[in-house]
Amino acid sequence: MGNEALDNLVKIRRLNTEPPIKDEFVGMVASARTKLVDAQNEDLDPDSQFDLAYGAAHRLALAALRHAGYRSENRITVFQTLVHTLGTGAVDIQIFLRAHNERNLMEYQGRMDIDEQLLADLIRCAIALQEQVSQLEPPA
Repeated sequence: MGNEALDNLVKIRRLNTEPPIKDEFVGMVASARTKLVDAQNEDLDPDSQFDLAYGAAHRLALAALRHAGYRSENRITVFQTLVHTLGTGAVDIQIFLRAHNERNLMEYQGRMDIDEQLLADLIRCAIALQEQVSQLEPPA
């Protein structure tokens, strides 16, 4: 813990502090890994690939946040805090935020058009995120 930006989000109740749990972290990473492999299966409908890639990215982002000792029930907050939990790197936060918006349009407004470039970018960024999260030691 001790990250000023994340601690400020706790103060405004966007995040909660909570000790990380090893089994939770390991389970999230394993689930994300499976989803990410499936998301790359081009035999699947792009809608399914998008759901799988988004789910994998969200689980990985949540695992990183939980590893840092924070929890959020808000998906957008989970993605927004990635820079503060992992630092800058190969992960393009803007791709995750765009994917989050598309997911909401699909979920709540029935949008069926999958932007193929966004899907490819989402998978690429989720793979990069997986590489970063895989470098974290599971909590004790």
